[in-house]
Amino acid sequence: MKIGYSCWGFLGPGVLDTPDGSRSYRRAFVDGLVEVGHEVVFLQANRDLAEAGLDLRDRYRWHGGLPALDAVILEWRWPLPGRNSTPCGTPGHTCDLHRQDELVAHYAIELGVPTLVWDLDRQLTADDPVRGLANVAVCEFSLAPEPGVHTLRCPVPDELLDNADPAGLSRTSRQMPLVYVGNQYDRDEAFDRYFVPAAARFGHRVAGKWPHTGRWPQVSFTGRVPFGDVEEIHRGALATVLLLPQRYAAVGHMSSRWFEALLAGCLPITPAGITHAEQFTPQVLHVRDGGEVIERLEWFTAIAGTGEHAELIASCLPFLERSRTSRQVATACQLLQT
Repeated sequence: MKIGYSCWGFLGPGVLDTPDGSRSYRRAFVDGLVEVGHEVVFLQANRDLAEAGLDLRDRYRWHGGLPALDAVILEWRWPLPGRNSTPCGTPGHTCDLHRQDELVAHYAIELGVPTLVWDLDRQLTADDPVRGLANVAVCEFSLAPEPGVHTLRCPVPDELLDNADPAGLSRTSRQMPLVYVGNQYDRDEAFDRYFVPAAARFGHRVAGKWPHTGRWPQVSFTGRVPFGDVEEIHRGALATVLLLPQRYAAVGHMSSRWFEALLAGCLPITPAGITHAEQFTPQVLHVRDGGEVIERLEWFTAIAGTGEHAELIASCLPFLERSRTSRQVATACQLLQT
């Protein structure tokens, strides 16, 4: 198939001031589509070139018009006041939403082209007409999606998973007991319950966009970091906590921070209240409150660098298998073809 791919993000490291978490898997997913015989053309702006100065045109194609396509994949965009909902040409305007509207109207509605709406942030409204189109499959990372929604897990790049070395990861020097890399968006409740109590007892770092931190003066917030630093931060830490907004936790919608941390040897402590928590990590990493987070960190500190530490990391890796990028590519292709 010739597949049009719409995403407002980067294939490379991108720029600092962006919340594009899909950089850790987007390129692997697109390459996976190509490897099984499909042709991919990007339908949004080439932000790698325009904003990051990275020229990938020798390998990938972009098209600003409406080329003939057999299928379309949309990483779903939603209105962001002051940004993509403003008139074109307005200072600070980004045209991702206008472009998506154009793509939906032309391909999904007018031509009836098979379309996969990948709702990465669970922002597609319940009454959006696109849900009712027979040629559209709505997908989420969710393991317990609502009726009419398909599961398309957050892809874990095959190469990273195949090369994971638990013994080597356990021997890595980890000076920071606890970290969190990610933005604040709707995570205050989980942060208060799981992270803050442990932060009072252990060295820690929170990297990402957290604009409202006045209630936690005791927590070390270090601001956004370049995408390339995310792995380094995780490699220097014993553990993180999988902090999810409630709209994610309720349906088992797990973001890329799960595998980014784990494949760097940073153990992902998992709130037991996340739906299908048992599909993400072993039971020994599940916690019910901040006190149990502290208990796990005391344990990790005691075994750091030992065989037990390596075995614990190794026990987590099989949980990534069902999220392999190659499996998600196969699922996406099946949805588009049927």
